[in-house]
Amino acid sequence: MKNIAIIGSGSWGVALATHLARIGNHVKIWSFLEEEKDLINKERKCKFLPGLELPENIECFTNFEEVIKDAEFILHVTPSKFTRDTFKQYKQYVDGKPVIICSKGFEKDSLKTLDEVLEEELPGVRIGVLSGPSHAEEVSIAMPTVLVIASKDEEVLKMIQNTFMCPEMRIYTSSDVKGVELGGALKNIIAFCAGVASGMGFGDNTFSALITRGLRELTRLGVTLGGEKDTLYGLSGLGDLIVTCLSEHSRNRKAGKLIGQGKTLEEAKEEVGMVIESIDNIEVAYKLGKIHNVDMPIVETVYKVIYEELEPKEAVNNLMTRDKKSE
Repeated sequence: MKNIAIIGSGSWGVALATHLARIGNHVKIWSFLEEEKDLINKERKCKFLPGLELPENIECFTNFEEVIKDAEFILHVTPSKFTRDTFKQYKQYVDGKPVIICSKGFEKDSLKTLDEVLEEELPGVRIGVLSGPSHAEEVSIAMPTVLVIASKDEEVLKMIQNTFMCPEMRIYTSSDVKGVELGGALKNIIAFCAGVASGMGFGDNTFSALITRGLRELTRLGVTLGGEKDTLYGLSGLGDLIVTCLSEHSRNRKAGKLIGQGKTLEEAKEEVGMVIESIDNIEVAYKLGKIHNVDMPIVETVYKVIYEELEPKEAVNNLMTRDKKSE
């Protein structure tokens, strides 16, 4: 049994806590909200995962020190835009413990990946990135799931692999931190586009083309930013891309679907009711593509839909009537 700290009480944080507690670990979750803490501790429930009854070996606190002090490692599971501010509040308690990034995204203002944010705030921090095709709704009820942990620290790789693995969850290891993190962040963009396509009533032909060409785009940018091509064609890239593009569990896909049906961005955000990482990721990827001169027609087009009010029908026409090319 291990003592594990989880920073973030959203659906993914609670799903990971449930998995780890179910296989015998003691988990403490940090929550920003007193009402979420009380819901977890008193009613053994999570508002984002209705119907789930949480194991007794999960506790929730609003105090960072209490959550982290006895932990062997820390899972960071806040929305990307809160990563720096949240980490600043608890970095004094890290004390050499590995911090495993389970969020998927960028810091919008700096265009940095989340491992860069943590390293900037606490130089020398031991970092891992956990990613792959994994909906919280399915992990929380022990559906078979396969993930990848990336780190430059061999001890971190072994610790996470050994702690998480069981018949319901398989963990692969990787040294390509940048590739695993970028795959998880960039796939959200294509999932949003898949939602738009769904909202417009398109079918399997469209989704297949979107996933295939979208993978090419995220791989181009990912390799340019330091990731490895094989990683982006693996679990954190292609694997996560497939599950997020095709599943109704995906909030990124749901948001895109609402846009495709004619809703405004604000209406989509309100209806989804949770943080939509793809919205910020689209802007970051667009800017990074321009900075590094990477050809990303899908990203550029969806950026115009979100930020320049390009109509989705016109966006599709623009993509379909681009100049002739070889594959």
